[in-house]
Amino acid sequence: MKVDLNCDMGESFGMYQLGNDEEMIQYITSANIACGYHAGDPSTMRKTVELAKEHNVQVGAHPSFPDLMGFGRRHMNCTPSEIKDYVTYQLGSLREFASCYSLPIAHCKPHGALYMMAMEDETIARAILEAIAEVDENIIVFAMNNSAVAELGEKMGVRVAKETYADREHTETGSIILTRKGSTIDDYNAMAERVVRMVKEGKVKAHTGNDANVTAETVCIHGDTPGAVKLAKTICDSLTKNQIKVTPIQDILGK
Repeated sequence: MKVDLNCDMGESFGMYQLGNDEEMIQYITSANIACGYHAGDPSTMRKTVELAKEHNVQVGAHPSFPDLMGFGRRHMNCTPSEIKDYVTYQLGSLREFASCYSLPIAHCKPHGALYMMAMEDETIARAILEAIAEVDENIIVFAMNNSAVAELGEKMGVRVAKETYADREHTETGSIILTRKGSTIDDYNAMAERVVRMVKEGKVKAHTGNDANVTAETVCIHGDTPGAVKLAKTICDSLTKNQIKVTPIQDILGK
């Protein structure tokens, strides 16, 4: 069995430092790099791409609404055309930095409110998918189970990787509960075993206490979660113990 581990990275901005990129990079296979709209800046983007190259980690774009003040977690009322342009702009910015290191943009994972809204709204989902497909039809889109992005992506012929979360609570539909604060880690081993169960059994205990059916092709671990580095190591150790290979998403979906 195989699974991709992804992490949001490059979210520092100017003098403000966020996340544990240099520590987290050794445990993941896909880096979702901020493109300047919710976090990140040109120098941080370059440094993060360089870090991914050094550790043989796949580079992905993490586009957002233009919302530095709200870290991209505030809902914005934008037209489909505006959303499409936002995604195209951010993809293009990261693509040029990646090209300096002979790296492709392997995947795209919208951030925060844009991600959550797209999972429920087909109009927003279509705008994002169209933008990505026009930039590069080989880019894989990360999306939650049973979401508008996953369903529409399949219809449009855009490759989608089903995503679950190591450090967020899931709903019974396979979605997640988005908060503006990080999660608290009470038991690293229990959270790691939850990831193993998602991969092996396709199930996760929802916030209601009931099991939800999920497909875990890529699992997100947030680098700014307190204790994230220890959690990432514990997850990798548990996956290895259960003979689950941590590998880039292309190895799972096919190139």
